[in-house]
Amino acid sequence: MSDLLGWIPDELQTLAGEGLLRRRREVRPLSAGRVVVDGHEAWDFASNDYLGLAHDPLVVAAAEAALRSHGVGATASPLVSGRTDWHVRLERELAQFEGEEAAILFPTGMAANMGTVAGLASSGDTVFCDRLNHASLVDGCRASGAKLRIYRHDELDGLTDSLAGESARRKFIVTDSVFSMDGDLAPLAELCDLGERYNAALIVDEAHGTGVFGDRGRGVAELQNVEDRIAVRIGTLSKAIGAIGGFVTGPQILIDFLWNKARTQIYSTALPPAICAAATASLALIRTEPERRQRLHQMAITFRAQLNDAGVSPLPGSIGPIVPIVLREPQAALAVAEQLLKDGFLVGAIRPPTVPRGTSRLRVTLHANASDSVVSLLASRIAAAIPRSLRV
Repeated sequence: MSDLLGWIPDELQTLAGEGLLRRRREVRPLSAGRVVVDGHEAWDFASNDYLGLAHDPLVVAAAEAALRSHGVGATASPLVSGRTDWHVRLERELAQFEGEEAAILFPTGMAANMGTVAGLASSGDTVFCDRLNHASLVDGCRASGAKLRIYRHDELDGLTDSLAGESARRKFIVTDSVFSMDGDLAPLAELCDLGERYNAALIVDEAHGTGVFGDRGRGVAELQNVEDRIAVRIGTLSKAIGAIGGFVTGPQILIDFLWNKARTQIYSTALPPAICAAATASLALIRTEPERRQRLHQMAITFRAQLNDAGVSPLPGSIGPIVPIVLREPQAALAVAEQLLKDGFLVGAIRPPTVPRGTSRLRVTLHANASDSVVSLLASRIAAAIPRSLRV
């Protein structure tokens, strides 16, 4: 076996030389947004817990209570015996929250994206996928067997021409609502217009939009007032909701179809009941405490202004809690992130293949429970850590 795998060390060495080798590290959460990373205590500005709900006492208490009554695991797929009363309740709460008839749960956000796209599209269809979509959406498009066409949401003329010339049985436009590495928003109204003009169903993943955008926290579709024009809305429980898992909401016929066709749901053990209880508690807080996302957006505006004042330009077009700072080369992103960790801040260093070559970056993610003074200090530390020669 060692001979059969003898090529791996050279591959790893190549990745290391390019600054693309991923190493595992241990992150231990503390209280109030702090973590210990391989022995270094730091403020966490790398996770996607935008509203600070993952450690909220009410959310934790809900999980603890369900853990005592329902045990650790669901023990089977939802179709067999894994769908407990907590799964039923969370599905009902998600449907109500999104203003839809029904909901279906998936074990992860990736499973929701892959299972939904691959379940709906198939050979003979065409899927139009934004070039910056999350890998799970791209993988779902590829796994579907449909013809794959790539478009850019900042250049919709190309998508228009492709849709006009496509004669497939069914057509699907697939997009993130918030692009997770760039922090900008999809032009959902324009995509809806194109879908309606060329008979293409729009599939939107609100992974980074749910809980963050819109008056009620329902995402970018709510913000842009196009909820009733989107065929399929996918969401995740693992970002602003602070838990783990994915979901789709929509008309009952869509949910019934996915229940029978989404392989990533059919053949996966159901979410732990305690996770469903925690997510249900998080949804209640998102509904009743809009000040969390209001504070988050004001923080994002202030933080970007502080960076600009210090001579550091976040990626143009980014909005909300995802603040990317392009440093071009992976080694530069790693070096700045390592310096920030020494300064007491955990910030993501994002490199290819997650982003295109030449666009490696810091990805700062803000959280509603961070103090103004800590965020201000982070801005000054970033400015000090980035040499002027690296500023884009």
